[in-house]
Amino acid sequence: MFLRNFLVLIFILFNCFGYFAQEVSTDSLKIEGWQNSGKTTFLINQTAFSNWTSGGESSIAATLSVDYNLNYYKNGWSWDTKMLGSFGVNKNSDSKFFKKIDDRIEINSVMGKKFIEKFSFSSFLNFKTQFSKGFKYSTNDQGNEIRTEKTRVFSPAYIQLGVGVYWKENNSLWVNFAPITGRLILASKKFTNDLSEGEEYFGVPRGQNSRFELGASISAFYKFELVENIILEQRVNLYSDYLYKADNIDVDYTVSAYMKINDYLSTTLIVQALYDDNAIKKLQLREVFGLAFVIDILEIPKII
Repeated sequence: MFLRNFLVLIFILFNCFGYFAQEVSTDSLKIEGWQNSGKTTFLINQTAFSNWTSGGESSIAATLSVDYNLNYYKNGWSWDTKMLGSFGVNKNSDSKFFKKIDDRIEINSVMGKKFIEKFSFSSFLNFKTQFSKGFKYSTNDQGNEIRTEKTRVFSPAYIQLGVGVYWKENNSLWVNFAPITGRLILASKKFTNDLSEGEEYFGVPRGQNSRFELGASISAFYKFELVENIILEQRVNLYSDYLYKADNIDVDYTVSAYMKINDYLSTTLIVQALYDDNAIKKLQLREVFGLAFVIDILEIPKII
């Protein structure tokens, strides 16, 4: 509980600092019609050793990600959609397997009708899953590395639908609060049929392929220039299930820092913190740092 509350506190304090330190433009709300933006990022990092007496393990890792935004505003109606896709692998010299370091498909869409300045009644859709199979790695009796499949596309998959209130400063700063949110967790019976009595697979009971929850959710997005040529982007999703342990909040918090070198190269740092006790009763952390090749999606046709 302390760790989750700490994450929420850090997010609030950090955004307060950024908000008061930056002058946020609201021009994007004055433009009626469709707006779109996005980027494709190829991130790579490598470590190599040859006859290194202190020891070490050569490795190479690469991640390809797509981030696309589609925004609409007219006559008090707004519709904001963000689509994320990323896939990355790592290969160590002492392993025969390529291992995933990132695998994500996410769509977040919020529609709102303004009732007072910057506030709208809203409905939203959120969908999450992954591209490929995920494995747990271990060693057999002969000392060889083996792997066991644990996840795959749509197993698990999360679908959330909710209604609430949407506050939007501009396309780079918004918060959506949905006190009535339904969440459906999907899973393959390939995994749930093998469970022991009382066990669950990402919250899905033995022999089942889905689980329904009813709760509340908060999602927020904030992107700003911390200092010149350093862009900070934050996303947070919080969810509480009314029907089971309402005080047990699921947290998905990602902060990305892009340190621009030139129009196409940047140094990128991504940190993601997850807490979902349906998956594991521990805080999950992921950190990726490397050199990224970045292309604006709208510029791709011109480059080709």
